[in-house]
Amino acid sequence: MMTTDRMPMIFAGHGSPMSAIENNTFTAAWETIGKELPRPKAILAISAHWFGSGLKVQPQELPQQIYDMYGFPQALYDLKYTAKGNPALAEMVLKMIQSHPVQPDDTWGIDHGTWAVLCKMYPHADIPIVQLSIDLDATPKELYQIGQELQPLRDQGILIFASGDVVHNLRLLDWNREDGFDWADAFDQYIRDRILAHDDDAVINFMDFGDPARLSCPTPEHFYPLLYVLGASAQNDHIRVFNDARTMGSLSLTGFIWE
Repeated sequence: MMTTDRMPMIFAGHGSPMSAIENNTFTAAWETIGKELPRPKAILAISAHWFGSGLKVQPQELPQQIYDMYGFPQALYDLKYTAKGNPALAEMVLKMIQSHPVQPDDTWGIDHGTWAVLCKMYPHADIPIVQLSIDLDATPKELYQIGQELQPLRDQGILIFASGDVVHNLRLLDWNREDGFDWADAFDQYIRDRILAHDDDAVINFMDFGDPARLSCPTPEHFYPLLYVLGASAQNDHIRVFNDARTMGSLSLTGFIWE
């Protein structure tokens, strides 16, 4: 139970885009979270799929829906999630981030890392969304610092929502496997335990975990959204874990709520 008016935060392991049109235990958890949490005024979304040079904020009043995935059934591309943007929130974010250069960018929109989860949490697409990119040139510590600067948004009814995967190695996927490889389980559980212990430094320095970290994060873009919300967390936050599972060997669906 929340003891303050501070808005919760979410990191969701989004897994396959197919979750947007499927019903399973993972999507059921997203639906439940959307009903349980206080209704946000707007959402600041950090998706693993807006990852490039420079830090950017999507400022559009009507952002486009990005179908940044290939080879899936047509039903997935037919899904429409027409949430509005929020230029005022985008401007706030531009002013709040002081530790890192940031600029508006209207060439992107709302990608599947965001809408594939939010279409289950908030199916009516009636909450404005602003996406914040991940700067591939930033260090984990710098991304964490950006999150720290965004923390005041939580006191203004803004949901900071991050979407990625703690374990994300598509090259090693086993499509016939329903659980995780030993190294995937080890890394996912290590990060879970460090988050629950409020050991932020260990999460920031996640590659120190050795081979399980290197196999779980051959590229960092799916792990990095976690660092934004971790930075925006507070020591008195209660942390809940949901969808604590790995699938197809090398993909994690594990998610966290700070409240």
